[in-house]
Amino acid sequence: MRNHDSSSENWRGRIALMVAHCAGMVDLVALPVWMGALIARYGLPPQQAGTLVTLFLMGAVGSSLFCAPRFQRLRTRAVAAGGFAVAALAFGGVAATSDYAAMAGLHLLAGMAAGSALSVTHGTVGQSANPHRMFALCGMALGVFAIIFLGALPEIVAANGGPALFIALAIIMLAASVSSALLFPRRSARPQAAADPRAGAGAAATQPISSAVWFAALGIGCMGLVQAMMFSFLERIGADRGYSASAVTGVLIALGIVNLFPAPLAALLEKRWPARYVVLAGPVAQAFLALTISHGSTYASYAGAAAVFAAVMIFTHTFAFGLVAQLDPGGRALSATPAMLMVGAAIGPVLGGTLVQHAGYAMLGTAAMIIATIAVVCFARAGQRYTLRSLQ
Repeated sequence: MRNHDSSSENWRGRIALMVAHCAGMVDLVALPVWMGALIARYGLPPQQAGTLVTLFLMGAVGSSLFCAPRFQRLRTRAVAAGGFAVAALAFGGVAATSDYAAMAGLHLLAGMAAGSALSVTHGTVGQSANPHRMFALCGMALGVFAIIFLGALPEIVAANGGPALFIALAIIMLAASVSSALLFPRRSARPQAAADPRAGAGAAATQPISSAVWFAALGIGCMGLVQAMMFSFLERIGADRGYSASAVTGVLIALGIVNLFPAPLAALLEKRWPARYVVLAGPVAQAFLALTISHGSTYASYAGAAAVFAAVMIFTHTFAFGLVAQLDPGGRALSATPAMLMVGAAIGPVLGGTLVQHAGYAMLGTAAMIIATIAVVCFARAGQRYTLRSLQ
């Protein structure tokens, strides 16, 4: 009999997964403030600032790739609680130093720790009764978190300096560690996988992962690359164009409010919009917004595109998550979701910093168009193979 107090199908388990998702995906919210603090408060050039954030994301990628194939054997609650606890200590260390080498090592450690926790979180979400809906709930929580974070942190950092950002990140990770230790759900087999007549006991964990999953993973990675590349410089683009600090903060707050809607909208449209079409449209919309942000000459165009930029990623990723869940009932591929997303996101800050430093902000939009084309091709292949698999 399932222990309902520790299931992902009750409020305790859902809360733990939502808190863990917010902490593990903090880069999706914090990048503009993060990069802005490293450049404006620590005096780092864009390329060096981007390298620090890239080290955090590369650490997350590495730990996710390590955890994903071992997901069925991991003690998920212990990994989640322990990972977030180590990340909290690492961010606390960053706040206490201004030595670049030390900051680099601590960013890498924080990424490895948070990435392992996020990996088991997404693997557990993938084993819930309805992964699409559960991931949408996590996205809604991230939207609420974004409003609080983006509404408060820019002013806190402006008043107290760069270390205040890393103290805040440490507190977020500590909260996720406590929540995971107390409430994180125990692993359970997905009902769909158990009821699949084509699969015997444990087959979902031993069958080879479909090539469609890898195409989808590459597409998600490309979108993560564009997201991180542009999002890292959202605050700097506004500041360098002469917009006031309050105007730029207002855009970030609006972005957080808008982020409340894509996840519940994705949940409502789960049965109405085929995932294979949504993931084709997502990269195109993302590239259009990136061009508007990087090439626009007015505050209205900058603010309008920036406010909805992250929402496209959240909406599309929810459908992509549900698509991959259907292709991999055992949860191994979904446990690697942080790697799918962050392998691109890890490249984004340093690539964006390099492009900005040598070619200006306009080059970010051009690069986004090229990467979006690759994403569309990958998602098209994934959707084609998914359709063929469904007909078999």
